[in-house]
Amino acid sequence: MFIRSRNLVAALLAVAVLTVASSCGGEDEQPTLVFSDLNWTSAQVQTRIAQYITEIGYGYETDTVFGSTLPLFQGLIRGDTAITMEIWLPNQDEAWYPAEAAGEVVRLGPSLGDDWQSAFVIPAYLQEEYPDLDSIEDLKEERFKQIFATAETGGKARLVSCVIGWGCEVVNAAQIEAYGLLDHVEVINPGDGAALNADLYGAYQKREPWLGYQWGTNEPAAVLDLVRLDEPPYTDECWETTKACAYGPTQIFIAVHPDVLDDAPDIIEMLRSWSFTIPEYEGVAKWLADNENADVNDGALWWLKGNEAIWSAWVTDEAADAIRTALANSEIPSGWPESS
Repeated sequence: MFIRSRNLVAALLAVAVLTVASSCGGEDEQPTLVFSDLNWTSAQVQTRIAQYITEIGYGYETDTVFGSTLPLFQGLIRGDTAITMEIWLPNQDEAWYPAEAAGEVVRLGPSLGDDWQSAFVIPAYLQEEYPDLDSIEDLKEERFKQIFATAETGGKARLVSCVIGWGCEVVNAAQIEAYGLLDHVEVINPGDGAALNADLYGAYQKREPWLGYQWGTNEPAAVLDLVRLDEPPYTDECWETTKACAYGPTQIFIAVHPDVLDDAPDIIEMLRSWSFTIPEYEGVAKWLADNENADVNDGALWWLKGNEAIWSAWVTDEAADAIRTALANSEIPSGWPESS
């Protein structure tokens, strides 16, 4: 009886030790890093590249949450996502600065670089046909307004503005009102970036009139010949009051939830070294345009395979070795969303 009891105690102690060891091991496990999968191409390409490096190079699991600017920013504040590869200012000024001041989000390094954007972009072939159409004020003239009018716009110019749920949706609406264009343009807000781009591509291929929102790092702006109509120049006073002026230079940067600073300091260090620039993205955009069956996953893999000199400067030697081997085998991270 004594021997059995002693064996039982020993067995129970062994189980307890294993349980504690298992628990301690669990505490040391790396967290799954969830990326904000913003619904435009440059952000998705950067997200896929960052996921590849994070998973393959550093051994973290990754995941994504798909959506638009404003809901995903709230998700970043709550910790539903950990990393956002593109925060755009001034588009997100009203949401960003209070959250940053409250310590709810942390700004890391630049992403892409400064960019341009405007709600008043037309194809270059259209301005060649109508050389006097060069300013937003021209949209108030009947002869120019009718160029863009359709059966559904009631005589107004059709203007394809910002995507629903993006920060620029609110900004563009304020600009249009401040410019006195409400009686002259009919605003169309696409459901996503793909719909916005398809609308422009469709008109461009047919050489039809098109008026709407674009930005420098969007795929059509990288591959098509587009012209921005003149607007009053940006000033801080204008932007903080009426917004009756052009966008100022756009800041684009990477942001994380504060927990990532402690949970994944090696990833923070990598992201602080990030240097994926506008010319780098334009190369991906042109490659995607030339390979119509390719998607952002393919574009990210293509860029990684051809730009080791750039991404290897962001990572440790051990991470670079792991990434190099995975790329040679065309390995795909488990956290990438399925190709569409």
